[in-house]
Amino acid sequence: MDSRASFSILLLLVGISQALMEQRLEDLFESMPEKVDITSKILESNNGSTELLIEGDLVFPKTRNALFCFSNNCFWNKNVNNIVEVPYTVSGEFSFYDRSVIQNAMATFHTTTCIRFVPRSSQTNYLSIENKDGCYSSLGRIGGKQVVSLNRYGCVYYGTVQHELNHALGFYHEQTRSDRDQYVKINWEYISPDMAYNFQKQNTNNQNTSYDYSSVMHYGRTAFSTQSGKETITPIPDATVEIGQRQELSNVDILRINKLYGC
Repeated sequence: MDSRASFSILLLLVGISQALMEQRLEDLFESMPEKVDITSKILESNNGSTELLIEGDLVFPKTRNALFCFSNNCFWNKNVNNIVEVPYTVSGEFSFYDRSVIQNAMATFHTTTCIRFVPRSSQTNYLSIENKDGCYSSLGRIGGKQVVSLNRYGCVYYGTVQHELNHALGFYHEQTRSDRDQYVKINWEYISPDMAYNFQKQNTNNQNTSYDYSSVMHYGRTAFSTQSGKETITPIPDATVEIGQRQELSNVDILRINKLYGC
């Protein structure tokens, strides 16, 4: 084959490879269906989970009477360099692509806060990221091996990974914060009585930050609704405000991490 023809074919293959790689990298950030809010996807993935969950994706505390993360006992420790290291392991069940999504989701914490997710060596307290039956996490550091479940077939999305990792850092859902009734209306008529506990307000440390409709920790409008399309959460006074975004940590999410951990 003519050397010029061979070189042209090589350039073509390189171009195709680069295009595929660029598309793959874009997929790491935008792989969730456009019109599906983060809560709907999480609740769908957690439907039928064997784990006892509160608020849809928080593991029921086995050593606490209720969800309560208000003291240093449930926060991750800062080292002498003012860096908060959170050791973790990732199950071998995840593919290379899955791991790339998880690592990219972690990278935002690294570039915007003092949180550093570091591969575990021999640390006692660590996150074990596993392919279990749904998307869920414990609230804050509970000690020892702490499972963060990211089912491969419904949870390995950029925003969902950040949502669950933020729970592990000690953050509640936005609509359960103590002053939420000033900002959203809970439509109890569309919530089953046995699901009402998922909307209980918590004794949250709001850190003098404003209510954040754009938080990656905010439920979508129809979370736990008993009737298709009926809203369980309506923003007030402007009912058109978007909630339940699925993309990534908001600016206020990042601010709160930095304030909580003294970054």
